[in-house]
Amino acid sequence: MHRNHLLLQLRAYHPSDPHENEMRLRIIEFVGAHADCFERTQTAGHITASALIVNTRRTHTLMTHHHKLEKWLQLGGHSDGDPDPLNVALREAEEESGVQGIRPVSKEIFDVDVHPIPARKNEPEHFHYDIRFLFEADDTHELTITSESKDLAWIPVKDIEQYSTEESILRMVRKL
Repeated sequence: MHRNHLLLQLRAYHPSDPHENEMRLRIIEFVGAHADCFERTQTAGHITASALIVNTRRTHTLMTHHHKLEKWLQLGGHSDGDPDPLNVALREAEEESGVQGIRPVSKEIFDVDVHPIPARKNEPEHFHYDIRFLFEADDTHELTITSESKDLAWIPVKDIEQYSTEESILRMVRKL
């Protein structure tokens, strides 16, 4: 599977606006140029995967208040060598929330984003080339806050701007 499957998915994906399309093209270029694109050791950046999780009524989305970045974000994380972003997004969502029974709404890419990650300790500034998927879960499950989060919450979709003004978050919510 490695890079070819992701490249096929990215080429088939139709972004919602010109800015997202530019990011899709950047990701295609990055993946094509770096055989180690799924590894954190690639210091220019690496593929990450995220899960926008909504409840079954599509009225709420599960967000994390990220410990290091100090922002409300969707759940997700590093590929750590796994070339299947859907699998990575699901793994990270379950690990970061404690919620079982999270289901992909589709196996198709829902959104893409490229964003800089500030330098920290022994890591230089780098980019996350984020592949995002839409998931659904029962919002009555108990949430488990991990060391990566300061908080987890089911946030009403209509109130998302009270938690985040990040365009990438708002773009995903608009797609709902």
